[in-house]
Amino acid sequence: MKAIVCKEFGLPSNLVLEEIAPPSPKEKEVLVAVKACGVNFPDTLIIQGLYQFKPELPFTPGSDIAGVVKAVGEGVKHVKPGDEVFGFVLNGGFAEEVVVPASACFPKPQQMDFSIAASFMMAYGTSYHALKDRGNLKSGETLVVLGASGGVGLAAVELGKLMGARVIAAASSKDKLALCTSYGADETINYNEEDLKEKIKELTNGKGADVIYDPVGGTYAKAAVRAMAWEGRYLIVGFAAGDIPRIPLNLALLKGSSLVGVFWGSFAMKTPKKNMENTMQLMQWYGAGKLNPHIHKVYSLEDAPKALEEMMERKVKGKVVIGI
Repeated sequence: MKAIVCKEFGLPSNLVLEEIAPPSPKEKEVLVAVKACGVNFPDTLIIQGLYQFKPELPFTPGSDIAGVVKAVGEGVKHVKPGDEVFGFVLNGGFAEEVVVPASACFPKPQQMDFSIAASFMMAYGTSYHALKDRGNLKSGETLVVLGASGGVGLAAVELGKLMGARVIAAASSKDKLALCTSYGADETINYNEEDLKEKIKELTNGKGADVIYDPVGGTYAKAAVRAMAWEGRYLIVGFAAGDIPRIPLNLALLKGSSLVGVFWGSFAMKTPKKNMENTMQLMQWYGAGKLNPHIHKVYSLEDAPKALEEMMERKVKGKVVIGI
């Protein structure tokens, strides 16, 4: 089968498309013929050896997949060959076939096309887990989303509104913020032109944000923490800016606030029942027309390195997908 292979850590231009041996499902695994695979910012870090874990070389990147079940291993009852599914893997998605843990493989709604399905799991799974399980976001609270036009950020904007919050979207350009507004943001902050801390304070009448969703890190993190409300929750989702910020812990003490880590992949693997419950809720909302993933562009498998380059250059709004 054809697959994108990372033979050495480095930039997307180092990746190669080649024929590799197809995988086989073991117990409680599902073999999926991949139709689409979402591209996520962690993919750009994993291929450079900069993520929290380093896969053994060589490996195939890609986590968010959608496709058709080709075979199932022993003990798999909820899907069968021929079923259309979507799911999550640690890596291996940029390929014609991939083995998915049964606990992370879900029937795809008939009305959901493969590109949308491959854009759903990581973005909405991460954001819902962050806001519901880690941030305990309540209706009427103020949510600030950094990097709000990206895949997880835009999902957080959409979900925050659905959960009853007042949503303030922060991003780096007018066109990115316009997209956030179309997804429900009540207010916006252009942090290339405005002081993030002061603008949050202004938009909350001095109170500060109840919950801050941060997949960016970098230079804006400390300003965001300083703009939190009493007993606010700062959700540490990722470090798309590349720099892991150092936050003075006295800021958390003075505000009675919480700095909360969010690692959806580990949550999904360690507590599959809870993740299944979250996924079913997300599917209900999607089926009711309340969630609408934004597809920036679909690339071919051969052009997967270009998709990764576009994400690294901060040109992506919403999700990029590899069509296979």
